[in-house]
Amino acid sequence: MIDLLPLLVLVLIGVFAGLLSGMLGVGGGFIMVPVQFWLYSTSGYPDDVSLRLAFATSLAVILPTALSSAVGHHRKGAVVWRAGALLGAAALPAAVFGAWLATILPAAPLEIFFGLVVLAAGARTFLAPAESAEVPAVPTTRYLLWGVPVGLVSGLAGIGGGVILVPILTVALRFPMHRAVATSTVVMLAAASGGLATYMILGQGVVGLPPLAVGYVDFFQAAVLAAASIPAAQAGALLSHRLPVRLLKGVFVVLTTYIGLRMIGVFSILGLPL
Repeated sequence: MIDLLPLLVLVLIGVFAGLLSGMLGVGGGFIMVPVQFWLYSTSGYPDDVSLRLAFATSLAVILPTALSSAVGHHRKGAVVWRAGALLGAAALPAAVFGAWLATILPAAPLEIFFGLVVLAAGARTFLAPAESAEVPAVPTTRYLLWGVPVGLVSGLAGIGGGVILVPILTVALRFPMHRAVATSTVVMLAAASGGLATYMILGQGVVGLPPLAVGYVDFFQAAVLAAASIPAAQAGALLSHRLPVRLLKGVFVVLTTYIGLRMIGVFSILGLPL
């Protein structure tokens, strides 16, 4: 019999992740991973296995959600396709390497790494100078170089990579915020694909995984999350073109700060029930 409470939690998180994907150009993994990790842990799975399941299943949801977001942004003419293709070409193999690392490292350092990445992304967005009004000319090699850390973090932390790519595009490459959000969704397709395939392959033969898992990818959770997140991503993409840039940045910074501190364990150390 299916427990309705975890199912409801997955649906709500899926809707929230989808909205964020469309609005902010992120995959929503930094929202899904902590919740999924908690659900697997409370179901009796070991921490190492729980975290890998959360990472892999998050990527399975990010892939169709990012596609939905990208379609929405493309209709608005906001995607910079050259940038998306070059960044994605570098991110995909880096995501494969990152996912491989995540299958051999213990859970504790991965949680801290995840938290630090999210905090750094929020800080860079908050401290970013005024952005350009137009997309600048960027050399091909620069796009390829920036795609590597995006893919590495995507595979290693089970996120689409948008949480660090949006700050890279707006701060380092001087993209307007709306263009950065739109282009990020395209890059996430490549990064999530590489990590997802690796988790599926390297999880073969691991005992004690969920019944509908292929490798470390739990297709039951992925289906529930994706069913909620894909339509929400379309709504988020529409919202992103109607909301002011300052508000989008503010939402991004608040969310990344909370999730980062929680994954590092700051709230637990302080005894705060957050």
